[in-house]
Amino acid sequence: MEIISQNNTATNTYEIEFTFSAEEFEAAVNTAFNKRKKSIAIPGFRKGKATRKMIEAHYGEGVFYEDAVNHLYNTNIVDVVEKTGLDVVDIADTQVVDVNKETGVQFKATIIVKPEVKVSDYKGLEVKKTVKNIDDDAVNAEIDKMRSRNARIISVEDRATQLGDTAVIDFDGYLDGEAFEGGKGEKFPLELGSNTFIPGFEDQVVGKNIGEEFDVNVTFPENYQAENLKGKAVVFKCKLHEIKGKDMPELDDEFVKDVSEFDTVDELKADLKTKLEKAAADNAEQEVDNALVDAIIEKLEAEVPEVMYERRINDIAREWSTRNRIKVEDYLKYTGITMEQFRASFKDIAKKQVDLRLALEAIADAENIEVTAEDIEKEYAELAEQYKMDVENVKTALPEDAIKGDIRIEKALEVVRDNAKIEEVTE
Repeated sequence: MEIISQNNTATNTYEIEFTFSAEEFEAAVNTAFNKRKKSIAIPGFRKGKATRKMIEAHYGEGVFYEDAVNHLYNTNIVDVVEKTGLDVVDIADTQVVDVNKETGVQFKATIIVKPEVKVSDYKGLEVKKTVKNIDDDAVNAEIDKMRSRNARIISVEDRATQLGDTAVIDFDGYLDGEAFEGGKGEKFPLELGSNTFIPGFEDQVVGKNIGEEFDVNVTFPENYQAENLKGKAVVFKCKLHEIKGKDMPELDDEFVKDVSEFDTVDELKADLKTKLEKAAADNAEQEVDNALVDAIIEKLEAEVPEVMYERRINDIAREWSTRNRIKVEDYLKYTGITMEQFRASFKDIAKKQVDLRLALEAIADAENIEVTAEDIEKEYAELAEQYKMDVENVKTALPEDAIKGDIRIEKALEVVRDNAKIEEVTE
């Protein structure tokens, strides 16, 4: 195989021409013959017994050419791409220029490469770190959640609904006076304050009495999954059948012993405060990282090929399907949304992830960041711990090259973070 030309034809686009010699083509034709000979019949011969020359004489000299050309391409394209020395992200188009037993096979391909990337002023980024003060109210709120989880459910008949109740309702949704699909429910148990329904719905159920019929007016979010309902104002005709309240247990040492490993209320409160403080600190650190990520992406200068975003959407969709244990096709059938709508829901996150990685790779290059054997072993150990697997099994599933890039961009993010100007703000 030989690359005979390699030209930059447009931004992030190259056209390459490569050939395979007559000898390589002949070997490919012979391979195609050996794969197909058992299924080829010629009058006067049992199936699979005719020689290559007999088959070519009967069906034509080029009977195996298409299979041979495909074989040459499929088994060698990775080597072709590597030989270009380009950072290829996609092969947009391939054409067969010439097929000749005397001269071989010539291909022409259009390939898309990674963009040139520039990230300036990535040191000294200014971000705020909000540190949440954990007071008694925050601890008591957690205790109230524990009490609520252990509450006894009781029927309420002598008052209107209030936040925390479960309202058993019928509802029927209308858009511009017409009932819409999926907008109807009967005797549906809705916990008020759980924020499981459209924003504003649950608030309008508060204060209603058993047997009361009422309208709930809400507007669907702009990012709602059903295209026909995005941003649309609708009305739900509702009826309240039952109110289920919670009989909260008393907060005392006996309750604490029943629901935790502690013996006293004070011990439980102290433990909750410690956990809430750690969670607040972790959240503050994560918010700093999120702010730095946004700032890094803003510094990115690159013309990113659309195919890079599309490929990331493909990856996210596969991950989504595995995580939710449902085929995308089945999900589309159940929800009534289109593949275009499904993929569009991942577009923003895919763009952010691709842009961030490109930016961090550029920073890693600028900082001459290298990945050591120690870094790799540490990453393998952490992955083994995370997935409860043997380290050797992790190494089999993820070769070194597969994690080197990830480690490198993690180090690049550390460089940005270590040089950032972080202002602490107490909430």
